[in-house]
Amino acid sequence: MGRVRRGGYIIKWFVGDHSPRHLHVETETGKLLGRFDLEKMKGMAGWQAEQKLIRIVKELQREGRL
Repeated sequence: MGRVRRGGYIIKWFVGDHSPRHLHVETETGKLLGRFDLEKMKGMAGWQAEQKLIRIVKELQREGRL
């Protein structure tokens, strides 16, 4: 499992988790916001990810964290 706290979010991912490749996104207090599809770069199951989160995910990818 990976975990990073950034920009007011807790972002988690699990090695070997089901497809599509995705992240679990929570608030800093641990409230689940939703899952984020890394291939489509958007929220899953009707959840709308904020642009701020999308920028953070792209930054983490550039850093090689995801």
